[in-house]
Amino acid sequence: MTLGETYRMGKNILTGAGNESPAFDASCLFQKAFGFDRQDRILHSAEPAEEQRSGEFLRLVHERAGGRPLQYLLGSWPFMELTLAVGEGVLIPREETELLVYTAAKLLSGVENPEIVDLCSGSGAVALGLCSLLPNAFVTAAELYGEALHYLDLNIKSTGFQHIKSVRTDILNPESAAEFSSFDCIVSNPPYIAAGELQTLQTEVQKEPLTALDGGEDGLLFYRAIASLWLPKLKPGGAAAVEIGEGQAAQVTELFRAAGLSEIQVAKDFNGLDRVVAGIRKKD
Repeated sequence: MTLGETYRMGKNILTGAGNESPAFDASCLFQKAFGFDRQDRILHSAEPAEEQRSGEFLRLVHERAGGRPLQYLLGSWPFMELTLAVGEGVLIPREETELLVYTAAKLLSGVENPEIVDLCSGSGAVALGLCSLLPNAFVTAAELYGEALHYLDLNIKSTGFQHIKSVRTDILNPESAAEFSSFDCIVSNPPYIAAGELQTLQTEVQKEPLTALDGGEDGLLFYRAIASLWLPKLKPGGAAAVEIGEGQAAQVTELFRAAGLSEIQVAKDFNGLDRVVAGIRKKD
């Protein structure tokens, strides 16, 4: 069997399984197994496929057809200009979350050596994205769960940023929050899916960690904790920015306002959905 035939077999398997992007997914998995990108695959399509690599490719294809996330199969995924390690136990970085990073960075323009905390850091996408935009920032990436911390530490090491550290912290616990002092900026992409909606998510999304998705009964559990335990730690003039789910803008805005923030803004993502709520702590 040739390389081209092998690729087409994988694409057809994914098509038959109802995959939404069979050509893209098959191409990514082909590159994982054979080391050929799309252009090389086309150039070498008539060459025979090595049996062992073909077997690995088809194994990956069948796992993808069964609903395992493509990102977990590849072991890494791009976010902004970074490539981050991902796998079971950590939320997959998503393009819409880049808006959170750019919003926070804009709010910090003009602040020298800002101190930032990223709550529910997961893979470190938001924290490391801010490091890439603000090289003089000092970033604390707070995460509770061991599997996510594993990827967080891997990504901190692989990206090589010097002014970032991971800490194991339960952001819902007042005693844990009390161990921190003050920050110029608080950012978070917390769990925000209402518990009753978890079973309605796409099959592959349900394979991501429940701890990174479940936002409590109404999806606002973590926003309440951020407002009550963490926003008081903002320095006067400091900024906070959080990613939100669909329909949560008004409620999170009110939580921010009640916590003493002003100049509150809601930013829409590339799909036109409310995605980020941000505000400034009033100066004394």
